[in-house]
Amino acid sequence: MKVCIVGCGALGGLLACFLSRSGVELTVVDRGRQYEAIRDNGLVLVDRNGDRERVKNIEVSDSLQHAGDFDTIFLAVKAHEIGALAEDLSACMNSGSVLVTLQNGIPWWYFHNHAGPWENHVIEATDPGGFLSTKLNIHNIIGCVAYPAAEVAEPGVIHHIEGVRFPLGELSGRQSPRVQKIADTLVGAGLKAPVLDDIRSEIWLKAWGNLAFNPISALTHATMSQIATYEPSRKYVIALMHEAEEVAKALGINLRVPLERRLQGAAKVGNHKTSMLQDSLTLRPMEIDAILGTVIEIADLVECNVPHLASLYALCSLRNTANLAQARDMSC
Repeated sequence: MKVCIVGCGALGGLLACFLSRSGVELTVVDRGRQYEAIRDNGLVLVDRNGDRERVKNIEVSDSLQHAGDFDTIFLAVKAHEIGALAEDLSACMNSGSVLVTLQNGIPWWYFHNHAGPWENHVIEATDPGGFLSTKLNIHNIIGCVAYPAAEVAEPGVIHHIEGVRFPLGELSGRQSPRVQKIADTLVGAGLKAPVLDDIRSEIWLKAWGNLAFNPISALTHATMSQIATYEPSRKYVIALMHEAEEVAKALGINLRVPLERRLQGAAKVGNHKTSMLQDSLTLRPMEIDAILGTVIEIADLVECNVPHLASLYALCSLRNTANLAQARDMSC
């Protein structure tokens, strides 16, 4: 199997390190210092015990245009980065290729192949004007939820904090040979990859926590454990999650984990910096629209009132605007 991982940051890099053990023909695509470090020295995986493993048996490219075509592409970039890659992604795929999406939040394809009252509705927060819906063939897509926590400790070095679960599923919910083949490959690499018949519910389950913890962490610089155990922020998280739960229920989503257990799970992650906090600290664009804007947009669609989510979105958007202005000033 020819596999490409587009975006070799924390999760993409972690996935690459594991898949390098599975015998697949693996290529990773990234840019800048990350690309240069992998090109020169390979990837280094630092596990939870501090043990280091250097991975060299992977190809690396700084451009999808020159990477070739692949059987399976894991799309591990941030949601707001996909639009700029859409044309090149199409060029890397043949009629039998599969695109596995790993983004946080509610994906652009959510209502495609949905078989519900909002079939083919375009989510503007992640697909402005329906651009991705026209450029990427929905039949090539498999949904995936990336649960591991990881960080880029330095260019080319991935710190694995916890977790190995990558549940995945067809958008239609059917069990197909292609999704089972990908699952078997991930399991063979040492990961957990259950095939689900309702990948959207699993996406909501992760988003349910992310939409509260990620923005709060970006604003306060607090870790997940701190947010979950400090009583005032804990109460605020619960209010946010209650609003989001009502939106999910209006879509017919069953959140299989009780709210209290979801909070306990977040606290157990410990002093991990969320992906949004990592982006905020380094003045990179944050995934506000995918993680929070989508839920607010869908809330309007299903006529749910979400004042806590809306105010958090406003504040986090302001933080993002200030970060990007500071980054521009520093580059001048």
